[in-house]
Amino acid sequence: MIDEILKYNKEFVENKKYERYITSKYPDKKIAIVTCMDTRLTELLPAALGFKNGDVKIIKNAGGSISHPFGSVARSLLVAIYDLGVEEIFVIGHTDCGAQHMNSKKIIEKMKHRNITEDQINLVKYFGVDFDSWLSGFDNVNTSVAETVDIITKHPLIPKDINVYGFIMDSTTGELAPV
Repeated sequence: MIDEILKYNKEFVENKKYERYITSKYPDKKIAIVTCMDTRLTELLPAALGFKNGDVKIIKNAGGSISHPFGSVARSLLVAIYDLGVEEIFVIGHTDCGAQHMNSKKIIEKMKHRNITEDQINLVKYFGVDFDSWLSGFDNVNTSVAETVDIITKHPLIPKDINVYGFIMDSTTGELAPV
């Protein structure tokens, strides 16, 4: 697979196919989107909302949520606001999310089947990681989006003039429903 990707990349650059994607690092629409890493959303989300390359900052993770108010998603939002001029934040969950009902115990069992030892798992626990909260999912996507919006709007380092919106996207049609 890697050989195919590298071959394609070389041809992409040689044929200057990148030219249509040239833009600046600043989002033209001054929007940051927190959403899920689900493969169905890769092209669907920008297409369904009319965004092109350079319009928005898209921050993706499993479940499209903020699991820690001072983790990487919040950090990315702060950079987007203070360095890149973002004025609005959209939190977009989606239907049929794989992070929904995610179970830390099942993930740990899968780790063990991939030769992660109990000692390695215990070392991570020793450093304060609570697997039950870190690797757990959510029961209801609406609640997850609402909780993420709440974390953002109450965050002590996010200015109160930032507009924050929550939505659920249908992962087949791209239809948005407000939360």
